[in-house]
Amino acid sequence: MREIALHILDIAENGITAGSDLIQILIDENRIENLLKVVIKDYGKGMSPEMVRTVTDPFITTRTTRRIGLGLSLWKEAAKRCGGDFSIESEPGKGTVVTATFRYDHIDRAPIGDIAGTITILIAGNPDIDFVYDHVIDGNRFTIDTRELKGELKESLTDPALLFHLKKQMEEELKKLAGNE
Repeated sequence: MREIALHILDIAENGITAGSDLIQILIDENRIENLLKVVIKDYGKGMSPEMVRTVTDPFITTRTTRRIGLGLSLWKEAAKRCGGDFSIESEPGKGTVVTATFRYDHIDRAPIGDIAGTITILIAGNPDIDFVYDHVIDGNRFTIDTRELKGELKESLTDPALLFHLKKQMEEELKKLAGNE
C-alpha cells in the first residue's frame, strides 16, 4: 500500500468485522528517536493463539469471500523492511492489538498519507462504532474520541457538514503538531 493510512483503514476494518464496538488508533511520531509507532486495538472476538501465529501468512484468512488475506502480511513486511518490528496480541473474546514500528527516516517507509480522511471514512461508515484516534508528534498530542463528540453533539456523526468540519479540524491539528503552522 502506498500510505500508512490505508494499512490503518484495512486493520481497523478487520476489527470492525470481528465485532468490535470500539477501535483505538495511536500514531506516535517520535522524530527525535527516529521512530514511528502505529497501534490499532479492537475489542472484537479476538483470535486463538494458533490463528495469531499464522495470521500474517498471505494465504490464511478468516474471510469466506476470498482465500487470501494480504493486509496483515503486507503491514508486517512494510515494518520489517523499514528497520522496524511488528506484533499481534490477541485473546479470544477480548480483542486484538496490532503494533507496527518503523525507523522514521527510512527511505522505504511509506508516508502516513491522508490519515484525517481515513479516520473520517471510518467514522462516517460505522456510526454505531466508536473510535479513539490519538496522534502524537514529538510528545505533542491530538486526540479525537467519538464517544465524547457524540455526548457533546447529542447526535450521530453522519452529517456530511459535520464530517467535513471534523476532517478539516484534524488536518489543522496535525499541521500544528508537526510544526507546519
